[in-house]
Amino acid sequence: MTSKPSFVAAISGLGYVFSAKSPRVKATRILVSLLYRIALNHEHKLVIFQNQSDNAILSAVANIHSTQKILIRGSGVDLNRYSYKSEPEGSIVKVVMASRLLKEKGVYEFVAAARLLLKKGLPVQFILVGSSDPDNPNSVSKVEIQSWHESGLITALGHRDDVHNIFSNSHIVTLPSYYGEGVPKVLIEAAACGRAIVTTTNPGCCDAVIPDETGLLVPAQDPQALADAIELLASNKNMRVSMGKSGRLFAENEFDVKSVVSKHLEIYDRILRP
Repeated sequence: MTSKPSFVAAISGLGYVFSAKSPRVKATRILVSLLYRIALNHEHKLVIFQNQSDNAILSAVANIHSTQKILIRGSGVDLNRYSYKSEPEGSIVKVVMASRLLKEKGVYEFVAAARLLLKKGLPVQFILVGSSDPDNPNSVSKVEIQSWHESGLITALGHRDDVHNIFSNSHIVTLPSYYGEGVPKVLIEAAACGRAIVTTTNPGCCDAVIPDETGLLVPAQDPQALADAIELLASNKNMRVSMGKSGRLFAENEFDVKSVVSKHLEIYDRILRP
């Protein structure tokens, strides 16, 4: 309070409060906006944003000047761990969704798309990676996940520490999120592995993709559009492979964790200068 230290605020996504539309959440948003305004009411600061949407929202809420902020897309990916590998052979196309299993991440849309495509008899396997969060009111329940798994609608793998291997053994990675994302790490990891992506036009998600070059964008909360995009990629190996190769180059140019760390160190060096 007296020495007025400099500080860096890294905004990795505005989350549920700024994406949900219920009256209760809107009331919470007013309080959270006030707290952001207080927390960021400081002359000697630098705010790191991961996408332009969060930049616009929070800059308006907290009156952040252009000289007090910077855009760094995502928190980076280890390009050695998440390395490019040719997609697996076989007649079954594997579609992976890996995330926290919250409703806003698009879990229900993923399952609905699986139902649509399996009903058509397409040789597609839908794989869900992640675990339920009973402390979050918007978590998908374990009972629902188990029922989908037992019915053969999806393959539920639960929490896994080898996502890079799962991606390497898949053909398509999807995240049909309408959550307040920064830049979803799972999507830049998928790009680094050379996998075609299907995600939404939701802010943050669309920042992880070059549309129609590294992946396909669909409207949020639209299972039919999601199913159509997955079907297009599932039936077109050349398109998948081309998008995967472009995604790897995109990850190398934009999301290398070494470059991201270097940018952050430069920021701290800058803000510490007299």
